[in-house]
Amino acid sequence: MSYASLSVKDLTSLVTRSGTGSTSSPKLPGQTRPVKVIPLQHPDTSDEARPPSIPFDDILSGWRAKIKRMSLVDWIETLFPCFRWIRSYRWDEYFKLDLMAGITVGVMLVPQAMSYAKLAGLPPIYGLYSSFVPIFVYAIFGSSRQLAIGPVALVSLLVSNALGGIADSSDEELHIELAILLALLVGILECIMGLLRLGWLIRFISHSVISGFTSASAIVIGLSQVKYFLGYNIARSSKIVPLVESIIAGADKFQWPPFLMGSLILVILQVMKHVGKAKKELQFLRAAAPLTGIVLGTTIAKVFHPPSISLVGEIPQGLPTFSFPRSFDHVKTLLPTSALITGVAILESVGIAKALAAKNRYELDSNSELFGLGVANILGSLFSAYPSTGSFSRSAVSNESEAKTGLSGLITGIIIGCSLLFLTPVFKYIPQCALAAIVISAVSGLVDYDEAIFLWRVDKRDFTLWTITSTTTLFFGIEIGVLVGVGFSLAFVIHESANPHIAVLGRLPGTTVYRNVKQYPEAYTYNGIVIVRIDAPIYFANISYIKDRLREYEVAVDKYTTKGPEVERISFVILEMSPVTHIDSSAVEALKELYQEYKARDIQLAISNPNKDVHMTIARSGMVELVGKEWYFVRVHDAVQVCLNCVQSSNLEDKKPSFLRRFGNNGSNNNSSSYTDLQTYNTLLKEPLLPVEK
Repeated sequence: MSYASLSVKDLTSLVTRSGTGSTSSPKLPGQTRPVKVIPLQHPDTSDEARPPSIPFDDILSGWRAKIKRMSLVDWIETLFPCFRWIRSYRWDEYFKLDLMAGITVGVMLVPQAMSYAKLAGLPPIYGLYSSFVPIFVYAIFGSSRQLAIGPVALVSLLVSNALGGIADSSDEELHIELAILLALLVGILECIMGLLRLGWLIRFISHSVISGFTSASAIVIGLSQVKYFLGYNIARSSKIVPLVESIIAGADKFQWPPFLMGSLILVILQVMKHVGKAKKELQFLRAAAPLTGIVLGTTIAKVFHPPSISLVGEIPQGLPTFSFPRSFDHVKTLLPTSALITGVAILESVGIAKALAAKNRYELDSNSELFGLGVANILGSLFSAYPSTGSFSRSAVSNESEAKTGLSGLITGIIIGCSLLFLTPVFKYIPQCALAAIVISAVSGLVDYDEAIFLWRVDKRDFTLWTITSTTTLFFGIEIGVLVGVGFSLAFVIHESANPHIAVLGRLPGTTVYRNVKQYPEAYTYNGIVIVRIDAPIYFANISYIKDRLREYEVAVDKYTTKGPEVERISFVILEMSPVTHIDSSAVEALKELYQEYKARDIQLAISNPNKDVHMTIARSGMVELVGKEWYFVRVHDAVQVCLNCVQSSNLEDKKPSFLRRFGNNGSNNNSSSYTDLQTYNTLLKEPLLPVEK
């Protein structure tokens, strides 16, 4: 293995701390050149220096500066993101694409909306209501140009589960009222999180948790729709055991006609979906699949009138009217579900929107997107809509249909409006099993077994998290599944933060580069010197772990290849702090205590390459003066050179007193020490920095 390294010319050009060049000393046998150390500039900690800023001050000052720079056009685009694409709209190029994409998504949405409303325990018309006003509102306030919003399977299941625990299934009016109230609460939460820019909170939930939760929910959704295939009612539950038990218990009521019709439509939907995905020229089949299933089922029901197949029945005709929620008695009960739906909106909708924005090369602010979804749900709730969010399948179809702007969403809304005005009389002949087949076809792709296989191969811990979340969701319900998954996800985050990666570094042969000795077995260490790199911020939660590991490394480094003079114990510990992005006051105090422990055992602490903020915190705490300015270095190699020379000097002179006392590094007497002081003690390496070229 070969490594890139500094040239001899580069090494000899390094200046000392005094800035006037290095002081050469008489060479001992075996030495080739004097040590040259890059000076480390310590920060100014005087009263005149800028005091440490509070993070909120920096955030507020950044906001104020941004607001001052904003023009009238910027304000309009911030409040109404649609103006960004309206100003640059190319009618001759974009309109045809937006028209086709809007029609395609609209044809797909009409049957899906009715199916998801049934899944939510609502009349099918409320699925269309939820696909009407929110789409128009989102086209104005939403940032994404391809995201297709409306009812989705997962949110519909959450709505059904929440309402089932409050109202009896026979009280349809209360169900509708609570669903509309839930949309209002979800919209308010989304707006608050968007305005306060709190979308980052969801980042703590692992992707494996989301995948496990979604997969388990898809299985529950599919089983809940089986009743329309079997021809008899089953228990209404979000747990798999009651569903399976009720399916088995009612097996004697099984009817063939709905099973055959539902299975036929499901097979057709799956075939059309997969053919549309596989062949680009036939991608329209994917969007047309739900409509095809509805048309086929309606035709069979209209022509043959099978008595055992239940139909949708009468659907009100006309657009939704304005109405305000009549009662807020159940707000407290609905808040947990509204928070969960908001989380799903952030993870699913905002994630899809950001991916589509990156693919189509335009910028999207996730907090602005969340605010747009909130406004759509608030105004939608005033027109009889239940919670809406972005749909993965419909957004994918919209993007594949090359939608360019939010105009495609407006066209989709117009199609929904026309359906409400003119087509509802036809909808009453739609078989329930056809709607169930659409739901099962849609959620079949949410069972992410490929992700589970990938996690098993790549990361067993994430696979465990996926398994725990999916299992608890299946057997204990949605709320418990989410809580357990999020709890384990946060526990893993906290564990990683409290137990950071720490590496012992060794020098790569022929270079001045120091790397993890476990990753690079050929790297060697020096006798009497331990070089440790901390790969995380240092704060109150992990400093105890770091101290314990540092104590272990005092006796554990002898297992690696070492060089240098033979010594009986560790005399130097070098902390490589370039990966450390932050250090708090508790950690600084703990490092001071560690330094005192080292000092009592005649071990010198050296610090290499702290960043600006970390260096400033250490300087303000007085630790620079405590350790000594001469023990802070720009490079690990500089620290090793100085420490190695001290070890060599101690060995050569064979004196009983500690070399630490020789240098007088007691903090109080050596605050003004410099690298030049160290060089007067013949700071010379016994071996050359680089191999001498023959």
